[in-house]
Amino acid sequence: MVSPPDSVTRMHAIETVGLTKLYGETKALDGLDLTMAPGSILGVLGPNGAGKTTAVKLLTTLTKPTAGKAFVEGIDVTAKPHEVRSRIGLTGQYAAVEDRLTGRENLEHVGRLFHMPHSVPKHRAAELLTRFDLVEPADRVVKGYSGGMRRRLDIAMSLIARPSVLFLDEPTTGLDPRSRLAMWELIEELGADGTTTFLTTQYLDEAEALADSIAVIDQGRVIAEGTADQLKDRIGGDRLIVTIATMSNLERAKGALSSMATGPIEISATLPELVVPIRPGDRVVPNAIRALDDCACDVIDVELRRPSLDDVFLTITGSSPDDFSATEGAA
Repeated sequence: MVSPPDSVTRMHAIETVGLTKLYGETKALDGLDLTMAPGSILGVLGPNGAGKTTAVKLLTTLTKPTAGKAFVEGIDVTAKPHEVRSRIGLTGQYAAVEDRLTGRENLEHVGRLFHMPHSVPKHRAAELLTRFDLVEPADRVVKGYSGGMRRRLDIAMSLIARPSVLFLDEPTTGLDPRSRLAMWELIEELGADGTTTFLTTQYLDEAEALADSIAVIDQGRVIAEGTADQLKDRIGGDRLIVTIATMSNLERAKGALSSMATGPIEISATLPELVVPIRPGDRVVPNAIRALDDCACDVIDVELRRPSLDDVFLTITGSSPDDFSATEGAA
């Protein structure tokens, strides 16, 4: 039985060790290993069916692993599920609100499910309605809420018991751009307040904007992790795209820029263009232009190109972001 030392487990808000989940012959998770620091935001990304939602279900005690271990704040999610549930909040891919109740009634109802003292759910609901900008529609039936309002209410309900760890499973899927940006602001606020946030998303820009670190999952295991910049550096970092006036000067331009290059300089066979891998720096472009002017290479254009997370995904997983789907089913 896999179990990390207590001293190690307590350092992590979330930790999985060899986490495996089978659905019949389908292996949704295949030895998932990841850790997450307290108070941080972890963005979990991966192609359709990678196992992101399965990981959320296991960590929130909604299903049990076939093998391996998972810990939330050092607590074994399988051995002590009730203790784990007292510390977490969960917002799934679809807003779990009751349409026939008002926003206020939804919040108070969840508070009573947590067996809060009689007056606490009412006070806590009022706090969350204010924080999530839901005071005006608070006493209207939720059936008439917009998608963004329903999402905000759903997250508010997951925070009713003041969880220290929050799971957000694709929280902005289906929202219009304005509501999506508002949700980003909300997630940033939660992170600033010290809430540990496990965020799965199908949007690369969302992970880059919100997450302190990113875990890329494919076929049920972590295949890359780090900050957005660290992941981009894995596929070669920054590049200068240099265009000069004539093909005959390409070799001279290559020599002029060789001291800046961190790897082989690519020369186009059909255009007077070079691709130069470089280290990031404040004066990279001016320095390149100066070097090209000194060698009389007749520079036309110098463009600094930074890899995107789209490039990272295509390189690491073999899938483009367009292959993602809004839902994953069992995975």
